[in-house]
Amino acid sequence: MDSLANEGLLFPTDLMAEIKDRFLHVDRDPDIGERLFFDNAGGSFRLKKANEVLARIDAVPDCPERNHRMALQLQQIQDDGIGDVKIIFNAEGGSVFTALTASEAMFDVVRAIAENVSGTNMVTTVLEHPSAYDAMVLYADRLGKELRVASSNPVTGGVDVEEITRLVDKDTCLLNVMFASNISGAVLDIEAIVAKARAIKPDLFIVVDAVQHVPHGFLDLQRAPVDAITFAPYKFFGSRGSGIAWLSDRAAALPHHKLTAKAPDFWELGSPAPAQFAVVTEIVNYVNWIGSKYVHDSDRRTLYVAGMTHILLHERALMSLLLNGNEALPGLRKMDNVEVFLDYENLTKRDLILAMGFKNIGYTEAVKAYEQRNVIVYERIVSSLYSVRMLKAFGMEGAVRVSPLHCNSPEDIEQFLKLTMDIASL
Repeated sequence: MDSLANEGLLFPTDLMAEIKDRFLHVDRDPDIGERLFFDNAGGSFRLKKANEVLARIDAVPDCPERNHRMALQLQQIQDDGIGDVKIIFNAEGGSVFTALTASEAMFDVVRAIAENVSGTNMVTTVLEHPSAYDAMVLYADRLGKELRVASSNPVTGGVDVEEITRLVDKDTCLLNVMFASNISGAVLDIEAIVAKARAIKPDLFIVVDAVQHVPHGFLDLQRAPVDAITFAPYKFFGSRGSGIAWLSDRAAALPHHKLTAKAPDFWELGSPAPAQFAVVTEIVNYVNWIGSKYVHDSDRRTLYVAGMTHILLHERALMSLLLNGNEALPGLRKMDNVEVFLDYENLTKRDLILAMGFKNIGYTEAVKAYEQRNVIVYERIVSSLYSVRMLKAFGMEGAVRVSPLHCNSPEDIEQFLKLTMDIASL
């Protein structure tokens, strides 16, 4: 692999300053002052414009299902947001629907496919978020289908393509797989998984949880044509209050909860929330603004890909700095009393998430030590329902999860490394 691909490329200093200025609370806690927030895999930084547009559009009292000027304007906002969901995924056709959370959307999608597509088994992986894994368990048990679970690879921190596809056969009704792990940051090869699974069963329904990956890299459903994919705007620089799913034409047409008079592929229940769609448009506008710094084009998807490519490269450079350090500071790989778990050398296969620990203190104690130094990270431990299955799959008892974002600078990483050395010396 070439050095640019594996070591990344930082944003220029002036662009880095502009990027930071577009987010809320990047360098300061709203109450206590300066801090490093490195828990973006759990929460996430918010764009100022996303918050502003949410408040402005949500304050409008008009019902968008009317025919006067403001109602038509709200309808256009929603249509633009739906178009931008398709920009994010490079999707054509299909349907977009919102729920209160991406987890809720996932349960709805799994139910529609499991209940209405013939087959005796369903396939998923041991690393799935509970919203995907538990939905598969629930409907496999309810419908009397076999649930097949692909094992993890403790070297890569992900799940191998062959480990997943060996479980697929002509009686599989649904394959549900995440795009990236929210513990190791490992990115699964969705394109290869889709191609090899469909070689076994051409009409296989495939669902992807992209919540973790979508803030870190671009996706392309033209190259990996799945039947449903979900994301959470709040983890993608947006706001809380919605989870969004895109469904293929055939998945959208499956029986599902809907008002009788609505079209067969319509999934929204009740009046839409145009403000949430306006947030999606602001997310894409922001990514495209970054893209415009690198390419001169008016095509919205082209700008989006350019923006996400440079977000990815900047984050990879931050990951390299975290792991390897620089001339002034050792990276986590070289620090005494520090362990990096699931440390796969090829950074092109990872999002900006890492799992680490200390030899001198426990995981929860380490998280508290970071907080005392105004750094927010998160412990993944086996007592947590959100962590136990994945940790056991890797033979781990816990980890400190560190998840910065592209609006963090190399100076932020250097500060984190200094504070980590301090904790390691306790």
